[in-house]
Formats: sequence, C-alpha cells, structure tokens
Amino acid sequence: MSVSSSLSPIPGIAFFSVANVDGSRRATGVLRKPLVVRAGPKRISFGTDCREALQAGIDKLADAVSVTLGPRGRNVVLFESEKLKVVNDGVTIAQAIELSDAIENAGAMLIQQVASKMNDLAGDGTTTAIILARAMIKFGLLAVTFGANPVSLKRGMDKTVKELVKDLKKKSLPVKGKEEIKAVASISAGNDDFIGNLIAEAIEKIGPDGVISLESSSSSETSVIIEEGMKIDKGYMSPQFITNQDKSIVEFDNAKVLVTDQKISSVKEIVPLLEKTTQLSVPLLIFAEDISMQVLETLVVNKMQGVLSVAVVKCPGFGEGKKALLQDIALMTGADFLSGDLGMVLAAATSDQLGVARKVTISSNSTTIVADPSTKAEIQARIMQIKKDLAETDSAYLSRKLSERIAKLCGGVAVIKVGAHTETELEDRKLRIEDAKNAAFAAMDEGIVPGGGATYIHLSEQIHMIKDSMEDLDERIGADIVAKALLAPSKVIATNAGVDGEVVVEKTRMFDWQIGYNAMSGRYEDLINAGVIDPCRVSRCALQSAVSVAGMVLTTQAIMVEKTKQPKPAVPLVPGISP
Repeated sequence: MSVSSSLSPIPGIAFFSVANVDGSRRATGVLRKPLVVRAGPKRISFGTDCREALQAGIDKLADAVSVTLGPRGRNVVLFESEKLKVVNDGVTIAQAIELSDAIENAGAMLIQQVASKMNDLAGDGTTTAIILARAMIKFGLLAVTFGANPVSLKRGMDKTVKELVKDLKKKSLPVKGKEEIKAVASISAGNDDFIGNLIAEAIEKIGPDGVISLESSSSSETSVIIEEGMKIDKGYMSPQFITNQDKSIVEFDNAKVLVTDQKISSVKEIVPLLEKTTQLSVPLLIFAEDISMQVLETLVVNKMQGVLSVAVVKCPGFGEGKKALLQDIALMTGADFLSGDLGMVLAAATSDQLGVARKVTISSNSTTIVADPSTKAEIQARIMQIKKDLAETDSAYLSRKLSERIAKLCGGVAVIKVGAHTETELEDRKLRIEDAKNAAFAAMDEGIVPGGGATYIHLSEQIHMIKDSMEDLDERIGADIVAKALLAPSKVIATNAGVDGEVVVEKTRMFDWQIGYNAMSGRYEDLINAGVIDPCRVSRCALQSAVSVAGMVLTTQAIMVEKTKQPKPAVPLVPGISP
C-alpha cells in the first residue's frame, strides 16, 4: 500500500499537494472553511475630539524634542532596554516615544514619520521639521475650529511651501571651502568644533563623492583613517594566497585582473591566462562568481611551489547588485567584463582582456584595489552616469547603493574611529558625528543658507506676495498658517538660549537675508560670515516634510485605534467566606 493511499480524509482538514498550490483550493480531503480574521474592538474618535487628541500627542513629542534645538539646547535622557542613553538627536528621541493613550500615540507616530523621512532625505534637521509641523498643525486646527475648510487650508499651505522652496533654492550659496564645511558640521553636531574639524578634514581628503563610515574605537580617542582605493567587502578564498605573513594579507603591485560573472569549473579554462601572466612575471587577481574546489587546490599548490603568483576573490552580493559591482571593477582596472549572459567563454579569453591594478591588498574579509591612472577618464564617465541614476531614483535603498558605488569608484573612504570614556558618551558622539556628516554632504549638494532659524523668518516675509495670487479665502489662511509656523524654530532656539523669542523674531524681520540672531554669541550679525549656516537641503526638506504631515492631520475627520481592555476587578477575599 502506498503512503498516499493510506491517508484517510479527516473531517474538516484539507491535504493540499504541490499541484494544488495555484489558488484553485482543490484538496485530497475535505475543503477547509475559509479562515476569517476578526478585528478586535476599536475605539473611534471623530471631528474636533479626534484632532485635539492627535494634537496632544504631537505636543508631547515635540516638547521632548525641541529642548535639544540650537547651540544652547539641552540633552534628553532615554531609558531603553535596561540602559540609560544621553542623546541630543531629534530622530532618536522621537522614535523612542510611546504614549499610553492610543489616539495621542497616533499623533506622536505621525510626527515620528516626519523624523524618519527627514533622516532618509537629509540625514539631519529632524528637530526643526518636528517644530515646524507642530506649529502648522496648531494654527491649522485653530483655523478649522473657527470654520475654515481643512482641504482648502491644506491646498493653500502646499502652494505656499512650493513657492518658498523655489525662493530658497535661488538664495542658497555654494559651499566655498573647508571652513564652511566645518561650520555646517559643527552646528549640526551641537556646536562641537572638534566634530566639525573631523568631518571637514575627512571630506577634504576623500572629496565630495567619498564615503565616511563610523566605527567604534578601542580607545577613548576619536580619529580619522583614510582608506585609499576601491574597497570590496570580500577577501581571499584561501589563506594560502597570503604574501605578507606578518599582516596576513595578499599584496600585489601592477597586477593583472580577470573579471567574470561565471564559475570557473576547470583549470583548463584559465590556463592560457595563467601562462601569459607567468611569462610576464606579474601577479593575477581573479574575480569570479565562484571557483570549483579542484581549481582552487590547483592554484594553491602552484602558488605555494612558486610557479604562480595568484589570488582569487569571490564577488560579494547577488543579482543586479553583484553584476554592477563586477562591471565597476572591470571599468576601474580596464578589464573586459567576461559575462556569461553575453555569451563570452572563459576558455577563449586572451591576456588583452585582462585589466591592471596599480596596487592590490586582500585581507580575510576585504579587497582594496588602487586603479591605474590610465582608466581615470572612464571612471569619471561612469561616476557621472551613476550620479544621473541617483538623481532620478526615489528609492532610499537604491540611493544608498548607488552612493556606495560612486564612493568605491572615487577610491575615497574615510573611517572615523569614534572613541569615548563611557558607552553612553560613545552612543551620543556617534549620533552627533552621523548628523554632522549628513549635514556636510547635504551642504555640498544644494548649498547653504543662514542658520539659527533666520532663513525661515526671512522667507515668511515673502508670503504676502504668494497670498496675492490666491483667490480662495481659506487658501489664503493656509498661507498665513505657514507664515506663522516659520517663526517657530527661531523662537525655540531663542527660548533655549534664555532669550525672548518674540523679540528675536521682530528684530530679525528688520534685517537683510543673511542677518539674524546668533544664539551662541548673543549678537545680531551676518550669519554666513559668522559660520551660523544650515544646508539648503535640510531647510527645504524640513519645510516639505512638515507641511506634508500637517496636511494629513488637518484633513483627518476620524481615527480608529485598538480599544484597551479594562482589567477585571479583583474579587476581594472575605475571611471565612472566600474559598
């Protein structure tokens, strides 16, 4: 008797075979009843009550975050996973907040989306975006209470911000040099000049297309290490390829490079290339999809006997990402990319299809290639193409991968070894350096504008002209809401510095575009010359993110959240009666 024939149908159970897994719902037994997932009980809130509860949650989160803004902002202590953290980073504080009231918590979660979006778009400015969003929502809800149409308000706010962004881009100034990069980074790090210097020094060495990565230092000192060349996160396939025993690395000078996305199954496929490189007395570096154990053993034996100078690296990644990396390696070394998809056969490859690397260093987990100067023009052309792709993508993941490719091709990677005396200090310093790094790159990308909230004050003075083009009364009120909200960041910075925010705003209004209040020095001055500057991208994204979430809240009429189950009251114990 077969196994299948021994199974008898059990009532209410369906035995599905592989052939059934096509949505047909056929089975060898009795059909199962459709699975119904019932939602739990909901708490529903409407209209004014709904919006007021959302506002309460938004206020609580914004109050916690806003104390960190400006040069005289304070820290916030977080208690998470049985650990204390002292942080000054807006997005970290925002994401740590969870409120007990479900509707208020929904409001906080909306603002957390602003923080996360800012972090993805600009890498900094989350606190400013939260303060702007809170102000827009506050003034917007007030207008709705007095009868304004929320949809029209949102439309007016969106139109206003769209025009302000155009004006902001026109007025941004290009970054002139190391001092301005230092100023941007210092301010983003909470006016930490040491971090500002660190970032400026790193960018000066790796260039605007380089990559800065952070690692924990084994000491309390923080330093920058510049890694030259294209770094790939994959090392040698066998430690027998090592040429420098003291450092346990492979070191080649002027090596020939074979690049293929095919598996090398037989040593015969690469014998002509091995013979040619041996005749030329040059080492051969092989990048391949994979290599059979037999081929690997043959190469190792010949290397150990001094017949060959060779090393094999299995390319990391998968799919299109792996193929793109192999293409970049081929371009950087001047090699032909021997792709199986194009019908290229390894056995037919010639030495002319090999590339050249001026210097190669291979460890157990990474490979660094320093390009030959002859490929510089091709590398620059590829970088320009990837930059074009980067500008056109909306995917945060793809954007990060394209940026990594640019950095690898530029051959510029700076590693900041972050040191501190305690774990708490280390976490805080890492967050500050990350913000400073992102702000510096944003400034080089879209330029700089006056900091200290002055840019928003001066932009608010332009809104009366934008209002004149609006016919709908509620849309004009929407423009006024944006104008009032733009004053909020300056007021918070001033308050944190112990100064009257209203006075700062009124005085700043009277000055030209670059003049504003320097909360560090306590003077009204040219903020660009004083080094109080913000990246234009950060200011722009904060404004756009804030108006986006404000529009969502203003046009919300109902909210449903999970209803909290009330615990049953405990039955009192009555002596002599209770069991």
